[in-house]
Amino acid sequence: MSSVGVRARPRFLHGPLPILAACVLWGTTGTVSSLAPESAPAAAVGAAGLVVGGCLLLLTARGTREVVRTADRRLLALGAVAVAGYALAFYPAVARTGVAVATTVALATAPVVLGVRARPLVTLTAVAGCALLVLGGGEARVDLVGVAAALVAGLSYAAYSVICAHLIGQGLPSRAVVGTVFGGASALTLPVLLVLGVGWLGTGAGVAVVAHLSVFTTFVAYLLFGRGLRHTSAAAATTLTLAEPAVAAVLGVVVLHERLPLVSWCGMGVLAVALAALAR
Repeated sequence: MSSVGVRARPRFLHGPLPILAACVLWGTTGTVSSLAPESAPAAAVGAAGLVVGGCLLLLTARGTREVVRTADRRLLALGAVAVAGYALAFYPAVARTGVAVATTVALATAPVVLGVRARPLVTLTAVAGCALLVLGGGEARVDLVGVAAALVAGLSYAAYSVICAHLIGQGLPSRAVVGTVFGGASALTLPVLLVLGVGWLGTGAGVAVVAHLSVFTTFVAYLLFGRGLRHTSAAAATTLTLAEPAVAAVLGVVVLHERLPLVSWCGMGVLAVALAALAR
């Protein structure tokens, strides 16, 4: 094996692989959140997952005091606002305009904003594959308010990625950075959750959904994403996250017995080729 191949393999294992693993967990969000009680507002489901997951990230991270003491507090505050904004915008976007449109707009916004200048061909190919995957069925409904909320979610995610990548690039521990930012986001989101109502959390389905969203799609997934950011640029990382719709689509077929048209399967293939090229 050449020296280039030896260097590339560890780089893949420490950079793209953790990010792709996080995407697998994020891909379960739509399937799991659909099991929440009907009385639960969409924003409340996302807020509850963030509040609990953010507390877990903060309480289990070492070095958060050092991050607060040495890092730019304005960046930490902006990162917390970005994380809270994503959670509070994405779930209502899904409720208003559907999973397909909301996911496409939110997840494609960040790669286009961050990655199109650095890797234009790969980034645009990945975005096109994602659009074919989730919109190929031709049953998508477009709600302007929902699209606007999805744009806010996408821009929030892009801001979070850039901020965390910058702080981690300064030598700060990735877990401490993620824990600090999510701890702040949890504090910002808790009042919103209380205003929206927590009665639905008294049901078994509500507890199970929040447990999954907080432990797997927030705590574990963002630890993996933070670790990947140490070895991957924010532009490449946000493009890699376009793997999430593919995971969600496969789960929809396997778990919810949904049917994907041929166009969507072709889009998944295009997306896979683009992500493989980027990961290399």
